[in-house]
Amino acid sequence: MAGAQAKFVEGNLFRHVSVMALTSSVGLMAVFVVDLINMFYIALLGRAELAAAIGYAGAILFFTTSFGIGMSIAVGALVARALGARDPALAREKATTGLVLSFVFGSLFAAVVWVFLWPLVGLLGATGETAALAVHFLQIVIPSQPLLMVGMIGGAVLRSHGDARAAMMATVWGAVATAVLDPILIFGFGWELTGAAIASVAARVVIAWMALRPITAKYGGFDRPTVGQVVADMGPIWAIAVPAILTQVATPVGQAFVTRATSAYGEAAVAGMAIAGRLTPVAFGVIFALSGALGPIIGQNFGAGRMDRVRRVFWDGLIFTGLVIMMVSAVLFLLRGPIADAFRAEGLTRDLVYLFCGPLALLWFFNGMIFVGNAVCNNLGRPFWSTVVNWGRHTVGTIPLALWLGQYWGAQGVLIGQALGGVVFGLAAAWLALRAIRAPVVPVARVRLVPEAAPETEQVASPGERRA
Repeated sequence: MAGAQAKFVEGNLFRHVSVMALTSSVGLMAVFVVDLINMFYIALLGRAELAAAIGYAGAILFFTTSFGIGMSIAVGALVARALGARDPALAREKATTGLVLSFVFGSLFAAVVWVFLWPLVGLLGATGETAALAVHFLQIVIPSQPLLMVGMIGGAVLRSHGDARAAMMATVWGAVATAVLDPILIFGFGWELTGAAIASVAARVVIAWMALRPITAKYGGFDRPTVGQVVADMGPIWAIAVPAILTQVATPVGQAFVTRATSAYGEAAVAGMAIAGRLTPVAFGVIFALSGALGPIIGQNFGAGRMDRVRRVFWDGLIFTGLVIMMVSAVLFLLRGPIADAFRAEGLTRDLVYLFCGPLALLWFFNGMIFVGNAVCNNLGRPFWSTVVNWGRHTVGTIPLALWLGQYWGAQGVLIGQALGGVVFGLAAAWLALRAIRAPVVPVARVRLVPEAAPETEQVASPGERRA
């Protein structure tokens, strides 16, 4: 299998962390930039109900995208672990099965969401014309969800090989497609919200195509899937994917509650929340990318038995997070006025944008701790620990504080309560990650690297256990 080397078991780890996080974040941010571009052009139309509809739709799209993120975490962890153990055939097998399972179950998941769009939008608090507009947008975009999942799995496989640039460019081209099509379809053809939805679908087609091309060209492509192979690999993949999906779904569930709570303060509040929601993954895209970026580094070193390097990855990830948060928070504070002006935010909407670009940005360090902890737990056989942390952070760490502070400070209190919940659970994620490093549960093949020679491998578990 061409290019099947484990590049992360050697070299400076902080450099690996920085390069993988920055390149992965560009790719991840490109996905969210698609939504931000849509919001920007829709805001230019000057209709509050359109901006609010995009906000409600975004909460549901975040939910569906989380399914794909969870699957990509599982596939990336297994492929990277196989590469670290010098087993390229196993890496290709896991990539193939992961792609098949993601497309099949992603299609079923999208179909269920599409059928229940009206109840889902209603649960978020949307009513009347705003609800109808949100459903219309989602009816066009949701059927393309399997294509986005294909692109996400392709990106995870590329990152597992250390090719973060190719993974990045797949989503960058998707954002470029949106930036070109949005003004043409929204304004040129006068399709407004419909045009924005069609542009999003086109972007997903581009992402899927660009993610698969380098895998087939440079990394041996995929196996011809068989029923036996898919059934045999379902266990190892679902063992990571199920808790990883549950972990990812926690975020949009918490965001859905915040959307619902904010809707009580009117469409101006929802519009402000929607702008903050679109800015968050763009401004903190590097933080969002940490789980996927650190996963291949941890997985390869774990597969090679280098637990000392796994521990160093954890600490370097936290240092990197702190540096990013300080720089991004400073930029947001300095540009809070121009940002609000760009979205024509006034009154309460502007107040919420200023709040997001101010003190709330600094608290994102603790969310970064959660992402780093998730990467460690997901790749060391403790994925349910990540699930517990994320659900705790987005339920007991969000709902009580948001409701309580909302009584005193209105919509601003809701967002402040949501942010404060990350502090306790960020510390909990770091503690659990250190425990996972001390006691990983998946057998490790300890590899002695010899330059220009085949590595000698001491099997800690039987071959059958290792392939599982």
